[in-house]
Amino acid sequence: MDEPEGVPAEDEPALIHGSISSLSRGQLVVHPTRADYVDLIGLLYDDGYRMCVDLTGVDYLMHLDRQLPAGVVAERFEVAVNLISTEMRRRIRVRVQVPEDDLTVRSIYPLHPTVEAMERETYDMFGIVFEGHPDLTRILMPEDWEGHPLRKDYAMGRVPVQFKEAPGSR
Repeated sequence: MDEPEGVPAEDEPALIHGSISSLSRGQLVVHPTRADYVDLIGLLYDDGYRMCVDLTGVDYLMHLDRQLPAGVVAERFEVAVNLISTEMRRRIRVRVQVPEDDLTVRSIYPLHPTVEAMERETYDMFGIVFEGHPDLTRILMPEDWEGHPLRKDYAMGRVPVQFKEAPGSR
């Protein structure tokens, strides 16, 4: 297998299948738009990145000014996907910006069925909706739970600890 089209040299990130790329601690990172996300995942699959080892959400509420490559507009939420090519012994990360006022991203389940639970967890914890997912229901929280616990603005709850009187303390 060859490297994906346009893989940048170590010191000069470029476009990969039309999406902006960067390097993070020596790892290749691709930053597609939401519209290009699923197509990019398909092209990377064709390039040999056939194993999706992780998909999760990130809430950057306190870091909206974080540094991203030129041309990538920072949004409050992000979907991060880690893919591996076992043949090439390489890994690639895909980071998709998701705006707070439209928390939808197309599902990559048709290409990577292993993301079924990961997309559900991201939906459950962050409220990011994966369009086309076969069963986008809560996976960790009860069905009647209100809110998404990993959002940075989620109200922290408190359950009081109740201690029994220690035996023989009287």
